[in-house]
Formats: sequence, structure tokens, C-alpha cells
Amino acid sequence: MSTADLIELSRKLARDLDGFRFSAPVSHTYNPLDYARVPHEFFLKRFGGGKKRVFLLGMNPGPFGMAQTGVPFGEIAAVRDWMGITAPVGKPVPEHPKRPIEGFHCPKSEVSGRRLWGLFSEKFPKPEDFFADHYVANYCPLVWMSATGANLTPDKLPSAEMEPVEAICLDHLAEVLKLLKPQYLIGVGGFAEERLRRAAEKTGGSYQIGRILHPSPASPAANRGWAEVAERQLKEQGVW
Repeated sequence: MSTADLIELSRKLARDLDGFRFSAPVSHTYNPLDYARVPHEFFLKRFGGGKKRVFLLGMNPGPFGMAQTGVPFGEIAAVRDWMGITAPVGKPVPEHPKRPIEGFHCPKSEVSGRRLWGLFSEKFPKPEDFFADHYVANYCPLVWMSATGANLTPDKLPSAEMEPVEAICLDHLAEVLKLLKPQYLIGVGGFAEERLRRAAEKTGGSYQIGRILHPSPASPAANRGWAEVAERQLKEQGVW
């Protein structure tokens, strides 16, 4: 499997999601696959090649992670210092005045990404060793914000507006699974696990499907030693 296939699927996903409009409480919608395409494709080229034993899936970009870097759970220090990826990042149009895109110059840290990549980089000091048989993706690349700048996750948006978005994202996910042929599908949280189960049905393939605790600071459980819990869950499911 060539990374060119992943890149083409990513570009198709960006095109298919272009032009969607959402009602209140959504004020602005960002698509990092457009304005942060350069670092996103660096990530795909560097780490997406070959079959993957373990496929981990998140929900959608966080405002200080993938929204800034184009990399899933893309906490800036992890992307820059561990993965070795830096690249110019453009601007979404229109840009929310309270949620500017500063790319790799963004001073804020994405807690979920810091926790996730922190665990993986501790276990695999060289990123090539991790990505040799692991891959990390997001189900939907879109970022939604309210008028106040609050982050809105897809599970909180009107189902009627999300149905066509979900259909596109689910088809994309199924195609990626066909390419990477993983053994384990691990949702980072329950939302992602459910989408993995739906995509697995579409592929007709056989997988071992499970989840790990989401590292979001909004989760009290994640704030009580997330790395230890996630590592234990991965070991209990036979992933590690």
C-alpha cells in the first residue's frame, strides 16, 4: 500500500466536506485538511505506509492540536519534536476572532494530544518504531466553534445536519481500513469505537474492536492517571 493512496483519500475527504453549512450554535467551521494540508500530508507520507496492526481512531480535531498542525491529536511539541514535522499552515476563511490559527507558533497545548502522544513516545522513543504497526486517525476532520469560541464536538450537533457528514466520514474510514488492513481497531473513547464498528461492517473484514479511555481533560477519569489506564486497557485487549 502506497501513502499516495492515503493522500488521495484525504484529499477526496476534504473535497467532499467542502461547503457544508451548520446552524446555531455553530458559528465557524474549520477544515484542517485544507489550510493545514502540508503538515497533514507530511504525516501521511512519513508514517502512513504499509499495513498496520493497530488502528486508533479519535473523534475530530481539538482547537490546539490538529486544528493547528493538521496531525491527529496533533499537540505541537509532539508533532514537532517527536515526529519531526514542521511546516507552514494557512488560515481558514472565515477565521474565528477568538480561535486564530497560528500553526506551529500556537502557544497553547492540546491536553488530549499531549497525553496520547506522551504515552506512545514514552513506549516508543523513535516514532518509526510506533508507526511501523500503529496508525492514528480522526473520524471527522472538521472543527466546530460557537460564537463564543467554545469547541463543539460532532456528537453535540443536530443529527439532521450531521447525517451527510457522517456518511462521508464513514465511507472514508472504511476505505482507509481496507488500505491499512489492521487487526485491532481501537476507539479513543466510545464515539470513535462505535464509528469503527460501523466502518468494519462496511468493509466486510474481520477485526478485534475495542476502546481506550479518551484523554480529554473534561473526563474526570482521564485526569486520574490517563496513561496508566490506557496502557492497561491496551494490554488487556491484547494490543500490547
